[in-house]
Amino acid sequence: MATHLEVLEAEALKLAPADRSHLLERLIASLDIDPELEKVWELETDRREASLESGSAVEVPGHEAMARLRSRLAR
Repeated sequence: MATHLEVLEAEALKLAPADRSHLLERLIASLDIDPELEKVWELETDRREASLESGSAVEVPGHEAMARLRSRLAR
């Protein structure tokens, strides 16, 4: 017999991708219980957004960022 968690997981996997993504965000957010850590991350995201808006930082596609990291690690 399937456990409650297995049933819940099976039902969640039937959701549309956008709904699964929303559920995932909600579940992860429910684990973030340290308000001080949340504040630090909020300040960091604000800092990064400001850097992008001012032009002092530029966006890099994910695949390019990963390739750069792999190259650095391979040295």
